[in-house]
Amino acid sequence: MAAFRSVLRVFAIVVLLAVAIAAGVGAWLWQDYRAFADTPLSIPGDGLEFSVKRGASLRQIADGLAEKGIVREPRYLRLLGRERGDASRIKAGEYALTPGLTPVTLLDLLVSGRVIEYSLTLVEGWNFREVLEAVREHPVIVDTLPAEATASDVMALLGHPDEHPEGRFFPDTYLFPRDTTDVQFLMRAFERMDTILEDEWEQRAAELPLKDSYEALILASIIEKETGRADERTEIAGVFIRRLRKGMLLQTDPTVIYGLGDSFDGNLRRRDLEADNPYNTYRRAGLTPTPIAMPGRDAIHAALHPADGDALYFVAKGDGSHQFSATLGEHNRAVRRYQLKGGNR
Repeated sequence: MAAFRSVLRVFAIVVLLAVAIAAGVGAWLWQDYRAFADTPLSIPGDGLEFSVKRGASLRQIADGLAEKGIVREPRYLRLLGRERGDASRIKAGEYALTPGLTPVTLLDLLVSGRVIEYSLTLVEGWNFREVLEAVREHPVIVDTLPAEATASDVMALLGHPDEHPEGRFFPDTYLFPRDTTDVQFLMRAFERMDTILEDEWEQRAAELPLKDSYEALILASIIEKETGRADERTEIAGVFIRRLRKGMLLQTDPTVIYGLGDSFDGNLRRRDLEADNPYNTYRRAGLTPTPIAMPGRDAIHAALHPADGDALYFVAKGDGSHQFSATLGEHNRAVRRYQLKGGNR
């Protein structure tokens, strides 16, 4: 009996020691876990990029970070994510990890969806061919359009199969994440132009000789190509609006150049002005069938808010500005003064 009690005491001591050790280890692990949550991750001084694939689990993300040496205990990150309720809230994308980031702020970042953004600028005055080239050449935008896709094909993919693409994409600097497709980018620029154009159309001046917002877009594109000076846009718009009201030919060189397409060699000749095509405003009355470029908002606004006055002509002065005239005689004198050779406008 005494021997049995002795064995029992030893067993009790062993159990107590095991419990004490387990409690000590548990306490140490808990303290280690809590310290992990607020300890900066192993991120190099210049930072790095980390991609979360669509549908990736928290375990996959934690293991991926551990493989890169960023997280020392992936199980701690999984536990922290579950404790915070972040496991199902992490968003896919490409993230910039910067020095000083802790597991807590890392999860904040992954849940926020603040992914790396890239940019592409569509320049005012570009035509559709230039827009498409810029989109296709961007290193991050995913190319889904067939190489042989026509303008009609592109518009069909955007859901507007019967519309001409020229002038329909708003010139601006766009930010977007990696894996954005060419169609997604073009749709965004298309919708932005649509929104701005309709907004400006609703606020247009009264009694303009324009049937709808599309005609305003056409006129705005011509204004965009005629001048890069902000202070002249409404003046040039006024000239064109007065000519339209009087039934005069617009006689604007940029439309002729657009109509020539790839055959234009940088020199506009008399035979070009005399050749009949839908974009030759020296031969055809009214506006061109489509825009000739992408106008910015200022050009759209100018087309819908032309300056008052009596000028019906203008000629380039050679310094980026124009001389405006009310009569043909005044205009001819301005042409002789500012240009050795020039046509009437």
